[in-house]
Amino acid sequence: MFHYTVETSKGRQEAVDALEENLKEEKFGVLWNFDLTAKLQEKGTDFNTPYTILEVCNPEEANKVLSEELLAGYFLPCKIVVYEEEGTTKIGMPKPTELIEMVENESVKKQAADIETRMISCIDKTV
Repeated sequence: MFHYTVETSKGRQEAVDALEENLKEEKFGVLWNFDLTAKLQEKGTDFNTPYTILEVCNPEEANKVLSEELLAGYFLPCKIVVYEEEGTTKIGMPKPTELIEMVENESVKKQAADIETRMISCIDKTV
């Protein structure tokens, strides 16, 4: 499966706020908190699903990965999505290990696995 997704009893904004705090503990900063719903509505669509995309980055990890393989930058920054579906808030992300499979570099694959584990831990603490 290319993604990791969990459900939470928290509302979307509460989940986003808690997730941002948990990410800080792992030294991931939120570069962009993008309210996709508001942007699509601003552009005239009738998209009504509450949907937030967080672009996150750990600068030290990004430096290690990019120093090893510049093509890995195609997958950066990492994304975590918080959205509501049928009254349930979900938190999910594409797995870095799945994305990095497209790059043939074993060292970077190991780094992706570590990053994935840490990001999943942040998501799980949020639930």
